[in-house]
Amino acid sequence: MIILFWISLSVLFYCYAGYGILIFIRNTMRDIFLSKKIKNAGIELLPVTLIVTAYNEEAVLEQKIRNSLLIDYPADKLHLIFITDGSTDGSYELIKKYPAITVLHQPVRKGKYAAVKRAMLQVQTPITVFSDANTMLNKECITRMVAHYSNPKVGGVAGEKKIVFNRHLSAVGEAEGLYWRYESFMKSLDAEFNTVAGAAGELYSIRTRLFKEWDDELILDDFVISMWVCLQGYKIEYEPGAFATESPSASLAEEEKRKVRISAGAYQSIGYLKSCLNIFKYPLLSFQYISRRLLRWIFCPIMLVILLLSDIIIVSYHPFYDWYNWIFYAQILFYLFAISGWILIRSGKRAGLFTIPFYFVFMNYCLVKGFIKFMKGRQTVLWEKSLRQVSESVGYKGLEKN
Repeated sequence: MIILFWISLSVLFYCYAGYGILIFIRNTMRDIFLSKKIKNAGIELLPVTLIVTAYNEEAVLEQKIRNSLLIDYPADKLHLIFITDGSTDGSYELIKKYPAITVLHQPVRKGKYAAVKRAMLQVQTPITVFSDANTMLNKECITRMVAHYSNPKVGGVAGEKKIVFNRHLSAVGEAEGLYWRYESFMKSLDAEFNTVAGAAGELYSIRTRLFKEWDDELILDDFVISMWVCLQGYKIEYEPGAFATESPSASLAEEEKRKVRISAGAYQSIGYLKSCLNIFKYPLLSFQYISRRLLRWIFCPIMLVILLLSDIIIVSYHPFYDWYNWIFYAQILFYLFAISGWILIRSGKRAGLFTIPFYFVFMNYCLVKGFIKFMKGRQTVLWEKSLRQVSESVGYKGLEKN
């Protein structure tokens, strides 16, 4: 039990803190002993295609169209493609009113990745940017991302995801926003170390020629597409100056539905990205992929249970082992905080001090549910859209203030 206790504690610490500390120290030491290269001030504004997938998004589509047309980039070098496959809410007819946008539509819905593949057949620019219909982009996003492509080793650029939150919105937004700030910090460390290990679909770009066609059953397309860029010998840069702003989930149930779907897709992606485990061919990428993804997805939920159970047994048989007693009390207090956060958020109130414990347990709970759903083959590419809180602050005027 003592061995299991220390294994589980070590894995959990490494996944959520140790890896970040290790990379931070490494990056800092490199900056001390090696001078940073000065980036070329000249930026070549390469032709770009922005692809937006929209399934029954009529409620936010007008806002997304205006937001896309206001992007500060030469009009002759920015091509817009919107895909509305399977939509029955008039999205196709709405987009057709805008001649600057190429709209693709077919009545049969085959999933987001199938739609992306169809759109990629129309792309003739060297850079492709992907974005979701319910996220709004800042004016400079494409210029900031394109600047990185002056480096021939860069195969993609990951933007930042921001969650809009104020006291009028769902209490879930506070927890979701904290999580994405943590993820953004980790992406900046990863990019400085080697590469971003997977981009978020709200906003990212790739060199068009690096896109690979997979089968239509791919669920977590943004992650697999960006990781495949890395497997071809390129790196994904991180650009916080290019960001997508999104409203939080409308409720805890909606956030759970979304997280479970993403978790099921994460487990599916392991099969697509087997090459990432080849530590001899991709030593740095494998290190990042295992540390940032596999350990968290596969082992952390199990380690949480093992840590608690092994500590209970150790304390039961050796009540005078002070260290294990303190860890046991700390775990009980942590889960009480998580339960308190769950109660508060379910009632629509802010969780405050309990936010982080709650969301930590909540994410691991969703990983377990997602794994079960994946193993049973019940997660399809035709998922039900999660509802988002409606807020005017997601519009373009709100983005200018960020």
